[in-house]
Amino acid sequence: MTMQLQRRTFFGALAIALAAGVALGAFSATRAELRRPLFVSQGPASPVPVLPVQMPPQGGTFASIADAIRPAVININTVSRTAGPQGRTPFEEYFGEEFFRRFFGEVPERIPQRSLGSGVIVDQTGIALTNAHVVDKATEIEVVTLDGGKHRAKVIGVDKKTDLAVLKLDDGKATFKYARLGDSDRMQVGDWVLAVGSPFGLQATVTAGIISAKARQLDQGPFDDFLQTDAAINPGNSGGPLVNMQGEVIGINTAIVAGGSGIGFAIPSNMARKIYTELRDKGRVTRGWLGVSIQPLTPELARSFGSKDVKGVLINEVMPESPAAKAGLKPGDILLEFEGRPMEGPGDLQRAVGFFSPDRSAKVKIWRDQAEKTFEVKVGQAPDERQAQQQQRPGGGRARSMLGLEVRPVTPEIARQLNLRTTDGVIVVRVEDGTAAAEAGVQRGDVVKQLNGQTVRTMADFERLTRDMKDGDPLTVLLQRGAMSLYVAFRVGRG
Repeated sequence: MTMQLQRRTFFGALAIALAAGVALGAFSATRAELRRPLFVSQGPASPVPVLPVQMPPQGGTFASIADAIRPAVININTVSRTAGPQGRTPFEEYFGEEFFRRFFGEVPERIPQRSLGSGVIVDQTGIALTNAHVVDKATEIEVVTLDGGKHRAKVIGVDKKTDLAVLKLDDGKATFKYARLGDSDRMQVGDWVLAVGSPFGLQATVTAGIISAKARQLDQGPFDDFLQTDAAINPGNSGGPLVNMQGEVIGINTAIVAGGSGIGFAIPSNMARKIYTELRDKGRVTRGWLGVSIQPLTPELARSFGSKDVKGVLINEVMPESPAAKAGLKPGDILLEFEGRPMEGPGDLQRAVGFFSPDRSAKVKIWRDQAEKTFEVKVGQAPDERQAQQQQRPGGGRARSMLGLEVRPVTPEIARQLNLRTTDGVIVVRVEDGTAAAEAGVQRGDVVKQLNGQTVRTMADFERLTRDMKDGDPLTVLLQRGAMSLYVAFRVGRG
C-alpha cells in the first residue's frame, strides 16, 4: 500500500515537472516561433491549423503607427448658411428663389450652420480625402492640422454615390505631411486597424480594433462594399482614415450603426483610390454601363434555367441599343463572370461594371441553353454620368427655347420618382406664363416624348428638333403625365 502511494507520488511529481517544463518553454519562445503555424491532428481527418494570435507591433503598442499617421489627419470645420430646416424659407421652397426675389426683394440672410468632420491628406500638395456628406452644401471649409495650423480648403470634386469628396488645402504652402493609400483587398477579417479622426470635435483621436467583416452591403447604393470594424468610430470621425499596421490608409471612415457599439464602416481604399484619381484629374467620375436589368438567382430559378448552381446574376431585361444588346446578351441569360471575376450577386456586377472604364471591351461569361458562352461587350458610359457632363457644358443640361419651356434630362432618380420605365424624354421644369405652351396645357413635371412625331430621348434630340423653329410654326407635342399620355398642339411663339 505504501509502495503504491510512493509510486503515485513520484509519477504525479514527474507529470507536474513536465507540465512546468512545457509552460516555461512556451514562455521562453521567440516571437518568430509564436508566429509559426502549428497543427493539431484530429484523428484520420486532415490537420486543422492553429494560428497564433496576431500581436500588436512593438510589444503591444501602436504608438509608432499613431505617430506616423496623425500629422496627415485633419479636422474639417464647415459653414453653410440656411434660413430654415431645408436651407430655404417656406416661401422660397414653394415659389422658388427667383419668384421670391421678384416680389419680396433679396433673400433673407442665411443662418450659419456649423459642422465637424475629419479627413486625411494623401498627397504632399495638400490633396485630402473626406466624405461627401461632410462638405455637402458647405460655403466655407476650414481645415486644422495636428500642429494647430488653420488652412482654407476648396472642393475639387464630390461623388455622392460612394460618399467621397476630394479637397485641396489652398494657402500657398508648398508641402504637407501625407499618408499612403494601401491595398484594401489584402486586408483579412481579424487584422488589426486604427481609426483616426475628430470624434465630437476631439482632434487626432486614435482608436484600435480589427476588421470585423468585408464587403458589407448597407443598402446605401449600388456601390456598397464597406469594411466593417470594431475600432471606435463616432460622430466627427466621418472622413478620417482607417489604417493598417504598416501605417497605410486602407479605408475612409463613413458610417456607424445608430445605437450600436463597435460597429463602424469604412469605404475601402481601392475604391477610394479610383474615385479620388478621377475627381482630382477630371473633377467628375465616369462609370461603366451595360444596359441590363438584373435580379438575384434563386435555387428555383437556377433549376428552371438548367444552371449548375445558384452563383451568377439573372438578366431580366436588356435595354434597346445598349452595350449589352449590341453584344448579343438576352433576357434569361445568367451572367457568371465579368472580366474573369465571378459574379455571385447583383452587387458584384454593379460594382464591377460601375468601376470599369467606359469605351473599353470586357469579356462576359454567361449560362445560356445548358452551356457556358463568352461574349465581348464594349462597355458604355452610365446615362446619368453622360447627362451630368451635358449639364456642365454651356447651354447643355437645361434648355429654355422659344417654346416658353425649360427642360432637363430625365435622370434615373427622376425616372424612379415618376415611375417611368426608362429615362427617355426630357422633363419640363418650368413653363412661362402667357406662352402658347402654357395656354395649351403643358405643365411642370410633364415629360416630353415626341415633337411633331419625332421621338425625343435626350436633351440633344430636343435641342435638334427645336433649333430651327420659327415664330408661328405649328407644333404637336406628346407628353407623359403620370401614368397617362396626351397630345397638345399649339403654334410656336403665340399665346
